[in-house]
Amino acid sequence: MLQKPKGTYDIYGDKALIYLYFRKLVEALMDKYNAKFVETPIFETGELFHRGVGETTDIVSKETYDFKDRGDRNLTLRPEGTAGVVRCFIENKLYAENLPLKAWYLGPMFRYERPQAGRHREFYQFGFEAFGSSDPMMDAEVIGIVYNLFKILGLKGISVNINTLGDKESRENYRKALLDYFKPYLNDLCDDCRRRYEKNPLRILDCKVDSEKDMMKDAPKMVDYLNEESKEHFDKVLKYLSDMNISYKVNSNIVRGLDYYTHTVFEVQADIDGFGAQNTLAAGGRYDHLVEFIGGPSTPGVGFALGLERLFLALEKENIDIKEIVNPDVYIFSVGDEFKGNVLSLANDLRMAGFNVEIDYNSKSFKSNFKKADNLLVHFIIIIGEEEVNSKILTVKNNKTKEEYKVKLNEIIEFLDEKLGDEDEN
Repeated sequence: MLQKPKGTYDIYGDKALIYLYFRKLVEALMDKYNAKFVETPIFETGELFHRGVGETTDIVSKETYDFKDRGDRNLTLRPEGTAGVVRCFIENKLYAENLPLKAWYLGPMFRYERPQAGRHREFYQFGFEAFGSSDPMMDAEVIGIVYNLFKILGLKGISVNINTLGDKESRENYRKALLDYFKPYLNDLCDDCRRRYEKNPLRILDCKVDSEKDMMKDAPKMVDYLNEESKEHFDKVLKYLSDMNISYKVNSNIVRGLDYYTHTVFEVQADIDGFGAQNTLAAGGRYDHLVEFIGGPSTPGVGFALGLERLFLALEKENIDIKEIVNPDVYIFSVGDEFKGNVLSLANDLRMAGFNVEIDYNSKSFKSNFKKADNLLVHFIIIIGEEEVNSKILTVKNNKTKEEYKVKLNEIIEFLDEKLGDEDEN
C-alpha cells in the first residue's frame, strides 16, 4: 500500500476544520492591519535561499530540499517564506508602490529534519512582512500582530522575548568581540560552531549543543556593543510595546537562526503545560539589508513567521477548540429518480442564493434520507415528488421542530432567509 512520505501528513476531518478556521481568522486580522495576501512559488532557484537565508544556517546547510530539474537548473523547495516574498517584492517592482507595504502569506514549507511532535518535513507557516519603514514603531506593531493573534485564540501567559543585533556598525563591532572571545575555546566548540566561527560567529550563540557550557553563558552581550543610534531604536521599540501593554523580557541570547536579521529580533511564547522550555510559537525581526542583498533597492523590512503545527498542538494542550463546524441549511431529496433534475436545479438556485445545501445522490429511501439529514444536523428538509413538481409548491420540514410547511417554489428563498434568520436570532 502506498503511504505518504515520512515527515508529512494529510489534512482532513477536524484537522481541516481547524486549518480553515485559522485561515479565516488570519484573513480577517490581516484586513485590520491593511496587509495584502501574497503567494510565492513552492520552489525557487536554489541561490535565493542560499544567499538570502544564509549559507551558515542549519536550514540551508543541512535541511533544504535541493534538486535539479530537467533543464539542469538548481531548485530548492522553500524552507521559509521571507526570502521568496522579498524576491517577489523586487521582481514585481513593488517598491515603486506606496510604502510601507505590508504583506502576509500562509502555505507549506519544507525542511529535511527529524520529525517530532509539532515539527514535520512539510509544514505550514503563517508569516507577515512589512517593507519600507525603518521606524521602530513598525517593529512594535509587527510584534503586536502575533501577540494579538494569540490572545484572540485564547492562549494564556503570552510573553515576548526580545533582543537587538544593532545596525551594521554595531553588529561588526560585536562580531569582532565574539571572534576574540571564542578564539581560546575553539577546541571546545562543536564542529558546526567551529565552522560558524569563521563565517558568522553570532550563530555560535544559537547553538543547541554548546548552549549550557560556561563559555556560552559568559560570552559578550550585544547590548554592550550598540552605538547610540541602535540603542535609541531598541529603546523606542520597548517603549512602544509598553504603550500597547505588551509584556516583554529582554533576552540577550536571542540571535535568531537566519543570517539576515538586524536590529530587533524576537520570539513570542505562551505558557503551555507540557511544552517545557520549547514554548516559542512565533519568531521574527528586522532585516534592513536583505532586499538590497538579494538585488533590490535599499529597503528596510521587518516580519515574523509561525508554524501552524506547533500552534495547533499548543491549542490542543490548552483544550482550546477552534473548529468552525458549518452544518447544511437544507437537505433536498426526491421521491423517484425522474425528479432528480428538479432536485439539482433547486439546489443550484439555493446555493447561488447563499445557502449551504446537500442533496441525495444515491436514491435512498425516505427513512434513510431522514436519518442522513439528522446525522448532518440540517435545518430544513425539502422533499420533491410528482405533486411538488406539478403544483410548484414544495414540502419543507423543519428538522429541529418537525414542523411542516407548504412553500411556493418562487418564494422558497425568502422563506428560508426568514426562518434561518429567526434561528440565528434565537
